[in-house]
Amino acid sequence: MERRIFLKSLAAAAGLLSCRSGFFAAPASDSRFLLVFLRGGYDAANILIPHGSDFYYQSRPTLAIAKPDPSNPHAALPVDANWGLHPSLKNSLWPLFQKGQAAFIPFAGTDDLSRSHFETQDSIEFGQPLSARDYRSGFLNRLAGVLSGSHGVAFTNDLPIICKGNAAIPNVSLKKPGKPVFADRQEALIAEMYRGHALNEYVQEGMQLREEVSQDLAQEMVQANRGAIQSKGFEAEAQRMATLMREKFNIGFVDVGGWDTHFNEGGAEGQLANKMGNLGNGLSVFANAMGPAWQKTVVVVISEFGRTFRENGNRGTDHGHGTVYWVLGGGIKGKRVLGEQLHVEQKNLFQDRDYPVLNDYRNILGGLFQTQFGLSAKQLQAVFPNAKPMQLGLL
Repeated sequence: MERRIFLKSLAAAAGLLSCRSGFFAAPASDSRFLLVFLRGGYDAANILIPHGSDFYYQSRPTLAIAKPDPSNPHAALPVDANWGLHPSLKNSLWPLFQKGQAAFIPFAGTDDLSRSHFETQDSIEFGQPLSARDYRSGFLNRLAGVLSGSHGVAFTNDLPIICKGNAAIPNVSLKKPGKPVFADRQEALIAEMYRGHALNEYVQEGMQLREEVSQDLAQEMVQANRGAIQSKGFEAEAQRMATLMREKFNIGFVDVGGWDTHFNEGGAEGQLANKMGNLGNGLSVFANAMGPAWQKTVVVVISEFGRTFRENGNRGTDHGHGTVYWVLGGGIKGKRVLGEQLHVEQKNLFQDRDYPVLNDYRNILGGLFQTQFGLSAKQLQAVFPNAKPMQLGLL
């Protein structure tokens, strides 16, 4: 017990939860999955734009994105006759879509109707029916538990609900790679404290793992920059995530905050456009940095809910219900808008305010996991109890 407590304390201080069992060996499966959670409920209707709907333009007099027009740099990028992509994604996600490496699933989400950030986020992370939740584990932890030889990781400061459970999943904060967690003097004191102690081997191993990961990340950043100025936020973090997921992990999680746009949201330019541009750049960086492994990597971008279809009096949007999920990957059959859909008009809104949820997130992810990792029906039910997997033909 003493050894386990010390190792967890040391690893937490180093930003790395580890142990001797070799979490940093290469994963048994060469198929990789990363979940990107946009916390705050992003305005999906202004990212995958229903440009075929007159009601969209009536509902958003200051926020609406113009219909596709090659001569207008602020216009939506044409996905199909009904949908378009926000112009901030022109140089990042749009090229992936054109190569068939991105797809979108509108009218997606959960049956949680609270419109509460915290409650809906928890609901999604548990991945259990609202009527039969046991609160003991998150669905990525259960996925790691049913996959033989899997290695999961959360790129977060603290271990999120989605990764908690019986399977050992470390959380690694990558916001300041290469910076020593312990000063030399602190490290020397710890080493001296445990010299000759039964725990000395484990202490040294924990410090060495932290040092190796720190050095690897710092070297990767230097090589990738090639003299260019450093980017900030998610783009920089995406580069470092790829460093670890290429060789060490096959299930990953990262969350990106700041999507609660109640006022001054902006349209083709402004607050949402800037955030979405950074996110798109980060996803593009991640795809490129994965190298050949990108062909067997699937990235899914979700949010706890969408936002009200009509803009509010503050030129923003409020908490909604249905949203749009993204699926990215080098080997997916993308360049499509998938799942059950309705024409975007007032009569089809949920409670006359939001996108309805027609595609349950557990069924969407359950179908992906079943195909990507070859889950049996029993294994799938362990990950998502009572789910009915949707086979969207993405893999």
